[in-house]
Amino acid sequence: MPKVGEPPSRQGGAAPPAGDSGECSRLYAGNSGCIRSVLVRVTGTSYLVCMNSENPTVGDYGMVTPDNQQERLSGEWVVGFVDGDGCFSVPIFRNHTMTLGWQVRPEFAVAQSASSRDVLDDLVSFFGCGKVFLNRRHDNHREDLLRYCVQRRSDLEQTIIPFFRENRLRTTKRHNFEKFAHIVEMMDENRHLTMSGIAEIAKIVETMNHRKPSEFLRILRDHTPTISG
Repeated sequence: MPKVGEPPSRQGGAAPPAGDSGECSRLYAGNSGCIRSVLVRVTGTSYLVCMNSENPTVGDYGMVTPDNQQERLSGEWVVGFVDGDGCFSVPIFRNHTMTLGWQVRPEFAVAQSASSRDVLDDLVSFFGCGKVFLNRRHDNHREDLLRYCVQRRSDLEQTIIPFFRENRLRTTKRHNFEKFAHIVEMMDENRHLTMSGIAEIAKIVETMNHRKPSEFLRILRDHTPTISG
């Protein structure tokens, strides 16, 4: 089971100086006393700012020190962060080392710019699985992209899926998660080891995220005209 942190400690302290923050991430806590929390880092020190639901201009500030850094990653913190920047996907791609020539690889990922690596490392510690990978960018962005990824099926089955079933996502991303979890269950039944099973999975994948047409289904239809759309 995942290591779920306790709610963040909020120690009394002065607010960070206005305009002096080097980085700011919005974290939707979702609890009854806080509609929005913001993590602000000022010269190496982190402050957790919980915005008052009745008066958003009034902040309840608490310093996040190295000793309580892990504590700030509560279940609600992680849910809000994943609702904003997480993704549940199931790529289906050619792999000639596989018996059928195709591989189904479910993946849970959270992306951040390179300067925010610490929050992805926190997720590694929080869940106790997954790794952070660097995706070098070759466009006009100044920073490379980092991705926290969990691909090992045992980690998905034993940690990631149970966590998000116990701590429900609050946006439409919840629907993608449910389809993702269903596909992992299908793989546990070895349905990804048959062409018909991969086709069934591909049809579900077509309804997730950006709803891209499946290359696998297109190729399968070209070679088997009797398959219905």
